[in-house]
Amino acid sequence: MIKLVAMYKTPADKELFDKHYFEKHMPLVAAIPGLIRSEVSKLNPMPGTEQQYYIMAEMYYDDMDSFNAAMATPEGKASARDIVNFAKNNVDFFIGEVK
Repeated sequence: MIKLVAMYKTPADKELFDKHYFEKHMPLVAAIPGLIRSEVSKLNPMPGTEQQYYIMAEMYYDDMDSFNAAMATPEGKASARDIVNFAKNNVDFFIGEVK
């Protein structure tokens, strides 16, 4: 199984970010063919540290071929294009193999 992790940095306006993320972006993500499941976690900093990331989103796919096929669909492309509407330059992506 493959997991795409999106780590969103703390936005200047959390309310505006949340509105777009949960009302517009996540429905786009949910429509991506081949997506097995997604999880979104609002993060809290460890005591004594600064909060670098605000939200962690994890999206699961069967394998790398399924992930690549999903990202090539119109739904996958729409989700990717939407990132600039609320998190341009404020998100880091990672792909991991789930063991």
